[in-house]
Amino acid sequence: MIKHYDLVVIGAGAAGMIAAIRAARESRSVLLLEKLSQVGAKLKATGGGRCNLTNTLEPQEFMSMFGRDGRFMQDALREFDYKKLMEFFKSIGVETHAPDGFRVFPTSHSSSTIIKSLVDEMQRVGVEILCSQRVTKLLSNDGVICGVQTSSESFKCSNLVLATGGLGYPMLGATGDGYTLASELGHTSTALYPAMMPLHTKESWVKNCRADTIAKAQLRVDMKKHKKLKAKGDLIFTNRGIRGPVVLDFAREITPLIDKYKEVPILVNLTKGLNEDEILKHIKDEASKNPDISVLNIVSTLLPDALSREMCLLASINEDAKLRDISGKQKDKLIQTLASTPLTIIGHDGFERAMITRGGINLKEIDPKSMQSRIVNGLYFCGELMNLDGPCGGYNLQWSFASGYLAGSLS
Repeated sequence: MIKHYDLVVIGAGAAGMIAAIRAARESRSVLLLEKLSQVGAKLKATGGGRCNLTNTLEPQEFMSMFGRDGRFMQDALREFDYKKLMEFFKSIGVETHAPDGFRVFPTSHSSSTIIKSLVDEMQRVGVEILCSQRVTKLLSNDGVICGVQTSSESFKCSNLVLATGGLGYPMLGATGDGYTLASELGHTSTALYPAMMPLHTKESWVKNCRADTIAKAQLRVDMKKHKKLKAKGDLIFTNRGIRGPVVLDFAREITPLIDKYKEVPILVNLTKGLNEDEILKHIKDEASKNPDISVLNIVSTLLPDALSREMCLLASINEDAKLRDISGKQKDKLIQTLASTPLTIIGHDGFERAMITRGGINLKEIDPKSMQSRIVNGLYFCGELMNLDGPCGGYNLQWSFASGYLAGSLS
């Protein structure tokens, strides 16, 4: 005889585990299915293993970081904001803190602490966990969820939470199953793009600057239709392009443009936001202190040596020349290059290196007050599977926990 559950949760990531805990705490019978051999694989890798759980932004500002659809999160955040998330983990034995006043981590700075606490709590409240179970079909009857089929068996249920995540990091189990399963019941997805990842550039000089991190770099798209797209943060040059926190954030805006245009020109201010007038003043001040200082050494007061050399090359200036020996045109070119270094983004490593997915299940098909499908009764969504993605800094994990917690209420 097939056992009947009040809830089956598909996917044992952050969203799925907290949904299972919420439902089981309310005396519902819960089965959690995970296709990998263990739970929390992607959660374990979050924040380089340090597990940046959330951040201390208040809901309004938090939602604004997700763009125009951010207000969809309002009910979930009201139910489970960062303060309640920290209280939840404290209640299951995990202390958290925000050492920089913004990003929240477990005090252990280890994702293993988080995973163990969630597993212990699931066991305490009676969640049944089955790993190595790949779901092949969601079962419904007259628009109402009634069960789930895996590659080896089937389970009956009154409610089902899809918490399968996106397409990022397939080695951690992401294969897009959730989109397929939902589409078979009538749901639609937006276009899906890899996000939060390094980017490749057409320019090869970047490989000469790999040893340096550029603090507070400013990136902006140099295309008339998309000139409002900007980002600020630490940048690192790579053998093939750029990475670093600012690039991870910016990639979610860039990857759809690469798909559309193939090449995306950007301008990068590498001087911590100095404008052209401020750069000119700085250069003149350095030259006045030492009239015999080379252009390279002047630029090196703003940038690392290797990058300074590349800036001189881009401006067609002999790095050993004195400021007084270069033409006004060359000086203008140097200043412009420092304030707005041109780069051309031509690609990325796809979902193999993407931490998150841009796009997902259409939000119009989901009730934000409950995370329940507007198409199939008893079907709930949470986490990355939906069409919401945010920048680095605990945004996406907070959303996973908040949406999972709300979905698990089965309201």
